[in-house]
Amino acid sequence: MDSYEYGELLKTLQSKMSNITDITQPKKIEARLNEIEEIQQNPEFWNNAKEAAKVSQEKTKLERILSVYNEANDALNDAIEYFELAKSENDEDTLEMLFEDAEHLKEEIQKLEIQIMLSGEHDSNSAIVSIHPGAGGTESQDWASMLYRMYLRWAERNNFKVEVLDYQPGEEAGIKDVSFIIKGENAYGYLKVENGIHRLVRISPFDSNAKRHTSFTSVMVSPEIDDDIDIEIEDKDIRIDTYRASGAGGQHVNKTESAIRITHIPTNVVVQCQNDRSQHKNKAAAMKMLKSRLYEYELAKKQAEIDGIEKSDIGWGHQIRSYVLQPYQQVKDTRSNEAYTNVEAVLDGDISKILEGVLIAQANERKRG
Repeated sequence: MDSYEYGELLKTLQSKMSNITDITQPKKIEARLNEIEEIQQNPEFWNNAKEAAKVSQEKTKLERILSVYNEANDALNDAIEYFELAKSENDEDTLEMLFEDAEHLKEEIQKLEIQIMLSGEHDSNSAIVSIHPGAGGTESQDWASMLYRMYLRWAERNNFKVEVLDYQPGEEAGIKDVSFIIKGENAYGYLKVENGIHRLVRISPFDSNAKRHTSFTSVMVSPEIDDDIDIEIEDKDIRIDTYRASGAGGQHVNKTESAIRITHIPTNVVVQCQNDRSQHKNKAAAMKMLKSRLYEYELAKKQAEIDGIEKSDIGWGHQIRSYVLQPYQQVKDTRSNEAYTNVEAVLDGDISKILEGVLIAQANERKRG
């Protein structure tokens, strides 16, 4: 990198920062934080636990955005100041230091961009994830279990908690179905881009002829929504089936039909839960999943109307990413068009960069639109 390239980079980052400032409005955030501080000083404020929790959550979110904004803004202003000074004094050492730090400066601004992108209504919520293998028996069921492990490892890397709602193991290997909640700040904001079909190409360990196989698995992600979100589900629109839970669980599993499957007839959305020994608790969890799924479905429908997409194209039916293990190694996302060669790390949960790449690509697409 030379002085001209670095100067051009600073201009680009200044332009980005200016747009981010217009969106973020740091002065308004500071004013709101002062307002919350005053509200919290009033002892009566804490009497309404629900409202207090809501305001405290808003405060944490605003503090985080402001902190990332100030960090990035200060770093950029310092870089501009040092660059002008180093140029005027022909200070080669300082210039070299700035060139070396250019990548880090870009990352600081990108981190801020991501924070802004994760400020949607439910982006800060936990995420309900369901993984369903496609046709192909053991091969695709094994692929579903690989994706399940990938998300568990990603959750672990981010210190998020995981609660399993439904787990149905495959007969030989892998899983027939799994639903779980990843609990943590912005879990849904990040994972919403995982909605779609994931494709795997590899030499199958289940094929004695060692042929290359292509497997498909669908991933569905919806926000864990609060009870105060009004989603009306009429009894006539749902069918509830009970069945015996599979997997570990001792004698109880075989004797009681505690597992619940709910089908929402108008949309054909199906959810199931067998996590608890109590049928009542499983039904409550399944209804919560259904509400979240229907909420996500409605959001997708509204967005499709805005984007002018045909109704039939909505939902979870699009192939979004390919994971190729043979003949070469590459993970490629169709939305960001970015390719990653460290497939092993990706399958071990190192997917934050992929998720961020898609979020940025989608934001750029919206700007162009």
